Amino acid sequence: MTIENNQFTVHFWGVRGSIASPGPETVRYGGNTPCLEIRVGGQRLIFDGGTGLRVLGQHLLAHTPIKAHLFFTHSHWDHIQGFPFFTPAFIPSNHFRIHGVIAPDGSTIEQRLSGQMLHPNFPIPLQIMGASMEFFDLEVGEKVDIGDVVVENALLNHPGEAVGYRINWQGHSVAYVTDTEHYPDRLDENVLKLADQADILIYDATYTDEEYYSPRYSKVGWGHSTWQEGVKLATAAGVKQFIIFHHDPLHNDAFLDAVAAAAVEKFPNTLMAQEGMVLSVMDETPASR
Repeated sequence: MTIENNQFTVHFWGVRGSIASPGPETVRYGGNTPCLEIRVGGQRLIFDGGTGLRVLGQHLLAHTPIKAHLFFTHSHWDHIQGFPFFTPAFIPSNHFRIHGVIAPDGSTIEQRLSGQMLHPNFPIPLQIMGASMEFFDLEVGEKVDIGDVVVENALLNHPGEAVGYRINWQGHSVAYVTDTEHYPDRLDENVLKLADQADILIYDATYTDEEYYSPRYSKVGWGHSTWQEGVKLATAAGVKQFIIFHHDPLHNDAFLDAVAAAAVEKFPNTLMAQEGMVLSVMDETPASR
Protein backbone atom coordinates (compact mmCIF):
# COMPACT_ATOMS: atom_id res chain seq x y z
CA MET A 1 0.00 0.00 0.00
CA THR A 2 1.50 3.29 -1.11
CA ILE A 3 1.17 6.23 1.26
CA GLU A 4 0.62 9.39 -0.74
CA ASN A 5 3.17 12.18 -0.31
CA ASN A 6 0.34 14.64 0.34
CA GLN A 7 -1.46 12.40 2.86
CA PHE A 8 -1.83 13.17 6.57
CA THR A 9 -4.38 10.85 8.15
CA VAL A 10 -4.88 9.31 11.59
CA HIS A 11 -6.17 5.72 11.84
CA PHE A 12 -7.44 4.42 15.19
CA TRP A 13 -6.77 0.70 15.73
CA GLY A 14 -7.11 0.61 19.53
CA VAL A 15 -8.74 3.24 21.75
CA ARG A 16 -9.39 1.49 25.08
CA GLY A 17 -7.23 1.94 28.19
CA SER A 18 -5.89 -0.33 30.94
CA ILE A 19 -7.10 -3.70 29.65
CA ALA A 20 -8.77 -4.98 26.50
CA SER A 21 -12.53 -5.13 27.00
CA PRO A 22 -14.29 -6.85 24.10
CA GLY A 23 -17.99 -7.65 24.29
CA PRO A 24 -21.46 -6.62 23.19
CA GLU A 25 -21.43 -3.45 25.32
CA THR A 26 -18.20 -2.08 23.79
CA VAL A 27 -18.63 -3.16 20.18
CA ARG A 28 -19.30 0.31 18.73
CA TYR A 29 -16.34 2.16 20.22
CA GLY A 30 -14.09 -0.89 20.47
CA GLY A 31 -12.28 -2.87 23.14
CA ASN A 32 -8.66 -2.97 21.90
CA THR A 33 -5.97 -1.06 23.77
CA PRO A 34 -3.98 1.84 22.29
CA CYS A 35 -2.60 1.82 18.78
CA LEU A 36 -2.58 4.68 16.29
CA GLU A 37 -1.35 4.62 12.72
CA ILE A 38 -0.48 7.95 11.13
CA ARG A 39 0.14 8.07 7.40
CA VAL A 40 1.92 11.31 6.65
CA GLY A 41 4.17 12.64 3.91
CA GLY A 42 4.74 9.21 2.41
CA GLN A 43 5.66 7.70 5.82
CA ARG A 44 3.90 5.20 8.10
CA LEU A 45 4.15 6.04 11.82
CA ILE A 46 2.66 3.74 14.47
CA PHE A 47 2.12 4.94 18.03
CA ASP A 48 1.89 2.37 20.84
CA GLY A 49 1.53 -1.38 20.61
CA GLY A 50 -1.57 -2.27 22.55
CA THR A 51 -3.86 -5.03 21.37
CA GLY A 52 -4.93 -2.77 18.50
CA LEU A 53 -1.49 -3.40 16.97
CA ARG A 54 -2.50 -7.00 16.27
CA VAL A 55 -5.48 -5.76 14.25
CA LEU A 56 -3.30 -3.30 12.34
CA GLY A 57 -0.85 -6.11 11.64
CA GLN A 58 -3.54 -8.24 10.04
CA HIS A 59 -4.48 -5.32 7.82
CA LEU A 60 -0.86 -4.76 6.77
CA LEU A 61 -0.28 -8.37 5.67
CA ALA A 62 -1.79 -7.57 2.28
CA HIS A 63 0.70 -4.74 1.76
CA THR A 64 4.15 -6.25 2.35
CA PRO A 65 6.96 -5.35 2.25
CA ILE A 66 6.33 -2.78 4.99
CA LYS A 67 8.51 -0.01 6.33
CA ALA A 68 7.28 1.79 9.42
CA HIS A 69 8.38 3.75 12.47
CA LEU A 70 6.99 2.64 15.85
CA PHE A 71 6.88 5.09 18.78
CA PHE A 72 6.03 3.93 22.29
CA THR A 73 4.71 6.32 24.95
CA HIS A 74 5.73 3.91 27.74
CA SER A 75 5.68 0.20 28.46
CA HIS A 76 2.68 -0.44 30.66
CA TRP A 77 1.11 -3.63 29.38
CA ASP A 78 -1.92 -2.07 27.72
CA HIS A 79 0.52 -0.24 25.42
CA ILE A 80 2.83 -3.13 24.49
CA GLN A 81 0.83 -6.37 24.73
CA GLY A 82 -0.03 -6.37 21.05
CA PHE A 83 3.62 -6.38 19.98
CA PRO A 84 4.18 -10.16 20.32
CA PHE A 85 1.12 -10.68 18.08
CA PHE A 86 2.17 -8.17 15.42
CA THR A 87 2.47 -10.62 12.52
CA PRO A 88 4.41 -8.28 10.17
CA ALA A 89 7.29 -8.35 12.66
CA PHE A 90 7.80 -12.05 11.82
CA ILE A 91 8.18 -11.45 8.06
CA PRO A 92 11.81 -10.96 6.91
CA SER A 93 10.98 -8.51 4.11
CA ASN A 94 9.60 -5.94 6.55
CA HIS A 95 11.59 -3.20 8.29
CA PHE A 96 10.71 -1.38 11.52
CA ARG A 97 12.46 1.45 13.34
CA ILE A 98 11.32 1.36 16.96
CA HIS A 99 11.59 4.39 19.26
CA GLY A 100 11.09 4.82 23.00
CA VAL A 101 12.40 6.86 25.92
CA ILE A 102 14.62 5.05 28.45
CA ALA A 103 12.60 4.13 31.54
CA PRO A 104 13.43 5.50 35.02
CA ASP A 105 15.06 2.16 35.90
CA GLY A 106 17.42 2.53 32.92
CA SER A 107 15.80 -0.10 30.72
CA THR A 108 15.50 0.54 26.99
CA ILE A 109 12.40 0.00 24.87
CA GLU A 110 14.11 -3.03 23.31
CA GLN A 111 14.70 -4.57 26.74
CA ARG A 112 11.12 -3.97 27.82
CA LEU A 113 9.57 -5.36 24.65
CA SER A 114 11.89 -8.35 24.87
CA GLY A 115 11.17 -8.87 28.57
CA GLN A 116 7.45 -9.40 28.09
CA MET A 117 8.21 -12.13 25.54
CA LEU A 118 10.43 -14.20 27.85
CA HIS A 119 9.38 -17.34 29.73
CA PRO A 120 7.14 -17.66 31.72
CA ASN A 121 5.20 -14.75 30.17
CA PHE A 122 5.39 -15.80 26.53
CA PRO A 123 6.64 -18.86 24.59
CA ILE A 124 8.40 -17.10 21.67
CA PRO A 125 11.28 -14.64 22.29
CA LEU A 126 11.64 -11.40 20.37
CA GLN A 127 14.72 -12.78 18.62
CA ILE A 128 12.49 -15.18 16.65
CA MET A 129 10.87 -12.24 14.88
CA GLY A 130 12.23 -12.25 11.34
CA ALA A 131 11.70 -8.63 10.30
CA SER A 132 14.56 -6.17 10.34
CA MET A 133 14.19 -4.11 13.51
CA GLU A 134 16.26 -1.14 14.64
CA PHE A 135 15.81 0.25 18.16
CA PHE A 136 16.38 3.88 19.09
CA ASP A 137 16.56 5.30 22.60
CA LEU A 138 14.99 8.75 22.72
CA GLU A 139 15.83 11.56 25.08
CA VAL A 140 12.91 13.46 26.59
CA GLY A 141 12.39 16.48 24.36
CA GLU A 142 14.34 15.01 21.43
CA LYS A 143 13.07 15.63 17.91
CA VAL A 144 13.07 12.89 15.28
CA ASP A 145 13.19 13.85 11.61
CA ILE A 146 11.62 11.34 9.21
CA GLY A 147 11.89 12.89 5.78
CA ASP A 148 10.12 16.21 6.23
CA VAL A 149 8.01 14.87 9.12
CA VAL A 150 9.13 15.97 12.60
CA VAL A 151 8.15 14.02 15.72
CA GLU A 152 8.54 15.76 19.09
CA ASN A 153 8.01 14.35 22.57
CA ALA A 154 7.49 15.70 26.08
CA LEU A 155 7.24 14.14 29.53
CA LEU A 156 3.77 13.42 30.90
CA ASN A 157 2.49 13.03 34.46
CA HIS A 158 2.12 9.26 34.79
CA PRO A 159 3.40 6.64 37.28
CA GLY A 160 6.62 5.16 35.91
CA GLU A 161 6.79 8.01 33.37
CA ALA A 162 5.37 8.32 29.87
CA VAL A 163 5.83 10.73 27.00
CA GLY A 164 3.38 12.36 24.63
CA TYR A 165 4.13 13.02 20.98
CA ARG A 166 3.51 15.78 18.45
CA ILE A 167 3.68 14.97 14.74
CA ASN A 168 4.43 17.98 12.52
CA TRP A 169 4.24 18.19 8.74
CA GLN A 170 3.87 21.14 6.39
CA GLY A 171 2.37 23.45 8.99
CA HIS A 172 -0.08 20.84 10.31
CA SER A 173 0.18 18.84 13.52
CA VAL A 174 -1.34 16.05 15.61
CA ALA A 175 -0.79 15.79 19.37
CA TYR A 176 -0.98 12.32 20.92
CA VAL A 177 -1.25 12.75 24.69
CA THR A 178 -2.29 9.54 26.39
CA ASP A 179 -1.66 8.29 29.93
CA THR A 180 -1.27 11.57 31.74
CA GLU A 181 -2.85 13.01 34.87
CA HIS A 182 -3.77 16.67 35.05
CA TYR A 183 -2.57 18.90 37.89
CA PRO A 184 -5.18 20.22 40.35
CA ASP A 185 -4.11 23.87 40.24
CA ARG A 186 -2.71 24.46 36.74
CA LEU A 187 -2.63 23.22 33.18
CA ASP A 188 0.34 21.01 32.30
CA GLU A 189 2.87 23.10 30.39
CA ASN A 190 4.23 20.02 28.60
CA VAL A 191 0.79 19.11 27.31
CA LEU A 192 0.11 22.70 26.27
CA LYS A 193 3.35 22.72 24.30
CA LEU A 194 2.49 19.47 22.51
CA ALA A 195 -1.04 20.65 21.77
CA ASP A 196 -0.31 24.27 20.84
CA GLN A 197 -2.51 25.18 17.83
CA ALA A 198 -2.64 21.48 16.81
CA ASP A 199 -5.08 20.36 14.16
CA ILE A 200 -5.98 17.36 16.33
CA LEU A 201 -5.44 16.70 20.06
CA ILE A 202 -5.87 13.05 21.10
CA TYR A 203 -6.12 13.09 24.90
CA ASP A 204 -6.31 10.64 27.80
CA ALA A 205 -9.83 11.22 29.12
CA THR A 206 -10.21 7.92 30.95
CA TYR A 207 -12.50 9.33 33.64
CA THR A 208 -15.17 11.92 34.21
CA ASP A 209 -14.60 14.57 36.89
CA GLU A 210 -17.22 12.81 39.01
CA GLU A 211 -15.26 9.55 38.89
CA TYR A 212 -11.89 11.19 39.35
CA TYR A 213 -12.96 13.10 42.48
CA SER A 214 -15.28 10.42 43.88
CA PRO A 215 -15.10 10.42 47.70
CA ARG A 216 -15.45 6.65 47.76
CA TYR A 217 -13.54 5.54 44.65
CA SER A 218 -11.14 8.39 44.01
CA LYS A 219 -8.89 8.08 40.96
CA VAL A 220 -6.48 10.80 42.08
CA GLY A 221 -2.93 9.56 41.59
CA TRP A 222 -3.87 6.83 39.11
CA GLY A 223 -2.15 8.61 36.23
CA HIS A 224 -5.14 9.50 34.05
CA SER A 225 -7.26 12.53 33.29
CA THR A 226 -10.85 13.51 32.50
CA TRP A 227 -12.68 14.83 29.48
CA GLN A 228 -13.45 18.04 31.36
CA GLU A 229 -9.73 18.70 31.85
CA GLY A 230 -9.15 17.80 28.21
CA VAL A 231 -11.63 20.47 27.15
CA LYS A 232 -9.73 23.04 29.25
CA LEU A 233 -6.46 22.06 27.58
CA ALA A 234 -7.94 22.01 24.07
CA THR A 235 -9.39 25.47 24.60
CA ALA A 236 -6.23 26.95 26.10
CA ALA A 237 -4.03 25.42 23.37
CA GLY A 238 -6.30 26.57 20.55
CA VAL A 239 -6.64 23.13 18.95
CA LYS A 240 -9.02 22.60 16.05
CA GLN A 241 -10.33 19.16 17.03
CA PHE A 242 -10.42 17.35 20.38
CA ILE A 243 -10.46 13.53 20.51
CA ILE A 244 -11.43 11.70 23.72
CA PHE A 245 -9.17 8.64 24.03
CA HIS A 246 -8.07 5.80 26.36
CA HIS A 247 -11.60 4.82 27.38
CA ASP A 248 -12.04 3.16 30.75
CA PRO A 249 -12.84 -0.57 30.38
CA LEU A 250 -15.99 -0.05 32.48
CA HIS A 251 -17.35 2.62 30.13
CA ASN A 252 -19.76 0.93 27.72
CA ASP A 253 -21.04 2.38 24.45
CA ALA A 254 -24.03 4.08 26.06
CA PHE A 255 -21.81 5.72 28.69
CA LEU A 256 -19.41 7.00 26.01
CA ASP A 257 -22.36 8.33 23.99
CA ALA A 258 -23.37 10.42 27.01
CA VAL A 259 -19.83 11.68 27.57
CA ALA A 260 -19.53 12.64 23.91
CA ALA A 261 -22.77 14.64 24.04
CA ALA A 262 -21.66 16.49 27.18
CA ALA A 263 -18.22 17.22 25.75
CA VAL A 264 -19.61 18.60 22.48
CA GLU A 265 -21.59 21.15 24.48
CA LYS A 266 -18.32 22.44 25.96
CA PHE A 267 -16.08 22.05 22.87
CA PRO A 268 -18.16 21.61 19.72
CA ASN A 269 -15.45 20.01 17.59
CA THR A 270 -15.09 16.96 19.84
CA LEU A 271 -15.10 13.32 18.80
CA MET A 272 -15.05 10.12 20.82
CA ALA A 273 -12.19 7.90 19.61
CA GLN A 274 -13.55 4.79 17.93
CA GLU A 275 -11.84 1.74 16.48
CA GLY A 276 -11.77 2.02 12.72
CA MET A 277 -12.13 5.80 12.77
CA VAL A 278 -10.03 7.70 10.22
CA LEU A 279 -9.37 11.44 10.41
CA SER A 280 -7.89 13.56 7.66
CA VAL A 281 -5.71 16.30 9.09
CA MET A 282 -5.50 18.30 5.88
CA ASP A 283 -9.17 18.93 5.18
CA GLU A 284 -10.82 17.91 8.49
CA THR A 285 -13.14 15.44 6.83
CA PRO A 286 -15.61 13.73 9.15
CA ALA A 287 -14.66 10.52 10.88
CA SER A 288 -15.17 7.34 8.89
CA ARG A 289 -14.99 3.61 9.44
